[in-house]
Amino acid sequence: MSAHTMRIDPRQLAALVGSRLCHDLVSPLGAIGNGIELLELSDEFPGLTQTPEMRLIAESVNAAHHRIQAFRVAFGHAGKDQRVTRAELARLVEGMAGQCRMRVELTAFGTFPRPEIRMVVLAMMCLEHALPQGGRVSVLQDGSGWRLLAQAEQTRPDPALWSWLAPRDTPPQRAPAPSEVQFALLAEAAAELGRAIRWKLTGRSAEIAF
Repeated sequence: MSAHTMRIDPRQLAALVGSRLCHDLVSPLGAIGNGIELLELSDEFPGLTQTPEMRLIAESVNAAHHRIQAFRVAFGHAGKDQRVTRAELARLVEGMAGQCRMRVELTAFGTFPRPEIRMVVLAMMCLEHALPQGGRVSVLQDGSGWRLLAQAEQTRPDPALWSWLAPRDTPPQRAPAPSEVQFALLAEAAAELGRAIRWKLTGRSAEIAF
């Protein structure tokens, strides 16, 4: 097929771009992390890595690494034949939770299709948006699907944004901001997999199931 006749679905192209960006960002972050580890082992700078400045750098690199791993799953290419283990999923959700003051309890066993885990990560991002002060999140998987339940002292009320998760014949009430794009992407991912999303948002809880 010639370049003039080949066409890529815009959604697939966007996912490939996301994968490329995440791939290229991981390498320099890894190099910084390796440099910090070498400083820890060096006798030339005793105590350097225990200074507040170096601890801040190390924590920031670790946080960025976890965030990019989540971005790679949420915004990158998800092959239908790719699988994610329970251990990999646990690292993903725990890494995300550590960046937004959420405590996560994961109840899931086995291996899972990557497109399905993409929906889980996007749903986690939606719950993160709903919990500006942090909270507790349960991620449950059983034979009927996935259920993510968040509880907090206070949630961010935004039913217009959450309307993106309504059935496709119900038009969304407003466009998402760049920091809210996970809502639109979760709706698209659900449509691609033929999944119906159920959701609920109250003053102290938020729930997404599919």
